[in-house]
Amino acid sequence: MPEELLEQLTEQQQEKVEEKKAPNWISPMLATLTEDYFSDPDWIFERKLDGERCVVYVQGGEARLGSRNKKEISSSYPELIDALEDLKAGDFIADGEIVAFDNGISSFSRLQSRMQQDSPDQKLIKKTPVFLYLFDLLHAHGHDLTGLPLRARKALLQRLIDFDDPIRYLSHRNEEGEAYREEACEKGWEGIIAKDSTSPYVHSRSKKWLKFKCVANQELVIGGYTPPKGSRIGFGALLVGFYEGDKLRYAGKVGTGYDDETLERLHGKMQQLERKSSPFADEVDEGEVHYITPELVGEFGFTEWTNDHKLRHPRFLGLRDDKNPKNVKKEKVSRS
Repeated sequence: MPEELLEQLTEQQQEKVEEKKAPNWISPMLATLTEDYFSDPDWIFERKLDGERCVVYVQGGEARLGSRNKKEISSSYPELIDALEDLKAGDFIADGEIVAFDNGISSFSRLQSRMQQDSPDQKLIKKTPVFLYLFDLLHAHGHDLTGLPLRARKALLQRLIDFDDPIRYLSHRNEEGEAYREEACEKGWEGIIAKDSTSPYVHSRSKKWLKFKCVANQELVIGGYTPPKGSRIGFGALLVGFYEGDKLRYAGKVGTGYDDETLERLHGKMQQLERKSSPFADEVDEGEVHYITPELVGEFGFTEWTNDHKLRHPRFLGLRDDKNPKNVKKEKVSRS
């Protein structure tokens, strides 16, 4: 690591930096949902962005973007690759999120056209510009930084990279988590992420990173669909669920949140996965149903869970191809 970067660390912190070859893939650290909001001088609070999580790899002047399930997504965002390769920051691995905006608010629905498109043309790139927000530095110049406390990693990230659109640094607030969440909710954000500033980086879900949400959303597996009625095209509603062990539990149907393009495109994907038997462990009390092999994952907004584990007032937000269906569980709230 360059001498000037190491000089920013204390002697104790330098002992936690390990000289190590950069890995080809890294599993990102994941946050745990909580409703126990708090303020703490040892924690920092970042805006929760509603986009596509990614790990950035820059090695030998070439950049790659990897999703959280280790799928390369570089071809969907060529302008981000160009910008990363122009940084002249040397070799590094960073954690971040790819975001598109709708009226100043990060929008997963707006990002859909980019997520589902390999090698987009300039017309689409101009129509739906995206930004890469970086918030953690995991590896730099042949050194593993994951053992450092978060605040030190973020400081190194700021010094390593000269940020300029479309590459942005995700800033944070210190200490005042409850006030920042209230502000986030007033602005229509999805919420904030609380992070223990003293913690190392781990490659799993952790209670050192917590989600303070303003809205309810959940990733769910698509197991079937109903036929369209009236003038609607494609399908009527999606049948969705989550895994408990090896069982796909039925969480209800979702009939809103689709435009005609989504209805047609998603219907085409599901037709290729049709099967005769239901993939759900629970009975599905619907009339005509087309069941599919549960390979597609969507993100859905809703108001609350019912007592029988069904979604109330759900709406479709978009498809996710960065999540293994078998890893889709009902998100549980952590209680301290």
